[in-house]
Amino acid sequence: MLERMEGRRIPLKIGWGGYVFLAALAAWALWRWLAPASAIRSLLEVAVFFLGAWLLLRAARQLVRRTIWSLRNRLYVAYLFIAVVPVCLVLLLAVAGAYILTGQIGIFLVHSELERRTASLRNTAEFLLNAPETRRGEALREMAEYYSRRFPGLEILIRDKREIRLPPTAGIIAPPQGWGNIGGVVTRDGALFAWAHAVAENREVTLAAPLHPEVLSGLVPLLGEVTYMTLAEAGKGSRTGGPRFMVGGKEMTPQGGRVPDALPPPVNRFDIPVDWFTLVPAAVWDQPQKMQNVVFSIRTRFSAVFRVITGEQADFSDKFAGIVFSGTAILFLIVELFSLLIGVNLTRTITGAVHNLYEGTLRIREGDFSHRIQVTGEDQIAELSQSFNRMTEDIERLLAVSKEKERLQAELELAREVQAQLYPKTAPELRTLKILAACKPARMVSGDYFDYQALLESKVALALGDVAGKGISAALLMATVGSSLRTQLRNCMEAVVRNGGHMPMAVSQLVAQLNQQLFNDTAPEKYLTFYLGIYDEASGVLTYTNAGHIPPVLIRAGEALRLDVNGTVVGAFPFAQYGESAIALQSGDLLVCYTDGVTEPENDYGEMFGEERLIEVLLRNSERQEQEIVDAVMEAVQSWTGSPELQDDMTMLVARRR
Repeated sequence: MLERMEGRRIPLKIGWGGYVFLAALAAWALWRWLAPASAIRSLLEVAVFFLGAWLLLRAARQLVRRTIWSLRNRLYVAYLFIAVVPVCLVLLLAVAGAYILTGQIGIFLVHSELERRTASLRNTAEFLLNAPETRRGEALREMAEYYSRRFPGLEILIRDKREIRLPPTAGIIAPPQGWGNIGGVVTRDGALFAWAHAVAENREVTLAAPLHPEVLSGLVPLLGEVTYMTLAEAGKGSRTGGPRFMVGGKEMTPQGGRVPDALPPPVNRFDIPVDWFTLVPAAVWDQPQKMQNVVFSIRTRFSAVFRVITGEQADFSDKFAGIVFSGTAILFLIVELFSLLIGVNLTRTITGAVHNLYEGTLRIREGDFSHRIQVTGEDQIAELSQSFNRMTEDIERLLAVSKEKERLQAELELAREVQAQLYPKTAPELRTLKILAACKPARMVSGDYFDYQALLESKVALALGDVAGKGISAALLMATVGSSLRTQLRNCMEAVVRNGGHMPMAVSQLVAQLNQQLFNDTAPEKYLTFYLGIYDEASGVLTYTNAGHIPPVLIRAGEALRLDVNGTVVGAFPFAQYGESAIALQSGDLLVCYTDGVTEPENDYGEMFGEERLIEVLLRNSERQEQEIVDAVMEAVQSWTGSPELQDDMTMLVARRR
């Protein structure tokens, strides 16, 4: 089965494109050896590249088509795009959102704390500016002690009538003229400082503290590592081994090194580092009133930001969050396992049903119509399998019917051949009468009957009948009639020989005897219309009995005469009495006997062909040969019906007096 399924898969084909690629590759290799620096080699390289890419794309498409040929793989691909991809995208979006939010919160905490501390420096500068000279020394000592922990390395410069520095060895210099009251962050020689500057008349106060990465990382304890990058002229400023970026013709470089120990350890394997940055406006020491952006970057963790936000409840919150997360994860895992089991079960149901259908079609293709699919469940797939089983049952039954029909057809063909043998092969050769008969059955066999038998040398019997019904039963009755009539005629001829040429039985008696025999030997519903005539060549007289048959037509001198009806049908009533009539045939007379299959066929409007139209055709063709007359009548009937199929058996017997 697997081999048959593999045979149905889409084959990988090289095609003309592959041959062109191989030819171009061979030409490129040859040209590379003959003329490596030529332009043709470059063109061949381009051609090989694009042809190879196109072939690779086509091979990938064919490989995908081969891969998803089976329904199972196609369902896997559908599940991948319907379930896995959206879930992965949602998870990726959640992780990205958590990452961005954590970075934003972390950098916000650092920036807020820095702004708060620089604001306190500005307030201190304004306080020292306005403090009385008598209290200035005491205030300086208090400020230095307070800020020694908040801003390590803080330096204070007061310029009045004289300069006051704290500490006395501080190397802080006065900022250039033009700075007013300001506070915040300032860059000087590539380094970053937190500073405040206050000016009033002839007095100014300047506070500056270096912002090393250690200081920045300590703004929010246990949050993570904080570094910065500033703009400096190329070749100036402090350098580290970190990356450098060019912004506006200037080089932005990391300053002050790294503080890797500031990053808290992870609480679990999912507690990955989070890197984020922000732009902080900073004053330029040497250029009053000018500002530039400094890049602050932070490396923190999810747990660190969460711990800083929750504050004193961090331990409890961490444990509670861990419990909630673990419980939710376990619940999700259980739901996912149940979903997976349900999905696998449904998938196996679908793929199993399709596999059974596919195997069933292969068995049917091999001719095994007895194969049935096992049906489980009460869903649409089960209904499809049941429909397949019903279809195979119907096909199997139809095949049996077809075989039976073929057998019956063969038997009908044999019956047709047998019936053809029952009809007379040739007409008797008479000096004064020319006879022709033709029969076109509506089915394989016919219920119409015709016969002509020579009686001694000067007489001939003409018979025509139409059995009620069609098919085999009508053909069998026709054979019975023919056999019985020939037996009676043979007995009559033997009697004529014994009686010295005298006919011992009249035509009507022959028909009456045939009626009695058929009534006794056949079913009551079996009967036929019958015409029997005996032509005497010596006298030219036709003696006949018409037992319920359509009256024959006699064409004489351009006129049509209808013969008599002498009794009812044959085989229906045992008490039926039959008469007989006689008519002398003149030279040129045309006698036409026919069955109702000639006059009763209907057209699309339900109108019968009728005797009048038949007579018109006979009058129009009466001078033609007998076979041509028969062909003209049958062609006219078929033209009237508009169908090549006959509605009833068509039989004609034509006799012309010479």
